[in-house]
Amino acid sequence: MSFPSRPAACASIVMILVFGAGPLDRARGDGGGGGSDERPSAARPAPDDPDYAAGVQAIKANQFAEAIPLLQRATGRDPRNADAFNWLAYATRRNGNPAGSIPIYQKALAIDPKHRGAHEYIGEAYLMVGDVAKAREHLARLDSLCLLPCSEYRDLKKAVEQYEKTGKVSTTR
Repeated sequence: MSFPSRPAACASIVMILVFGAGPLDRARGDGGGGGSDERPSAARPAPDDPDYAAGVQAIKANQFAEAIPLLQRATGRDPRNADAFNWLAYATRRNGNPAGSIPIYQKALAIDPKHRGAHEYIGEAYLMVGDVAKAREHLARLDSLCLLPCSEYRDLKKAVEQYEKTGKVSTTR
């Protein structure tokens, strides 16, 4: 990884502090998150869509099967909402269908190629289906997206390393 020069890095930090992080503050693609919550978070205001809101709440309650049709309706009404597609893919993956989640994550990334959460989670889905090379592609993309080390990069890197050591990936994320 190459680092920007000290003046460029300082200027970038000042810009973030003055103007906000913009799309980068949506760390998991739906408002940020990390910490002890293992799921995408809803720090960014949710759209005025009751299905979207109910789907997010279902995910927070680990009711992934219930979240899927709610988020399918929400993405049907708002097909440009990368966050809703990220949530839908997350629910699909956590409901036991990692292969089925991959095209949904791809849709989120087609809408927002810088969606850090979708990159992390599609990487984890690829590990779940045994495709380490694809997971590493998304790890590399996160490395280029994160100005400073970010939780999405760290989490996916840890998952890749765990998979390479044990042949398993944690299914709790």
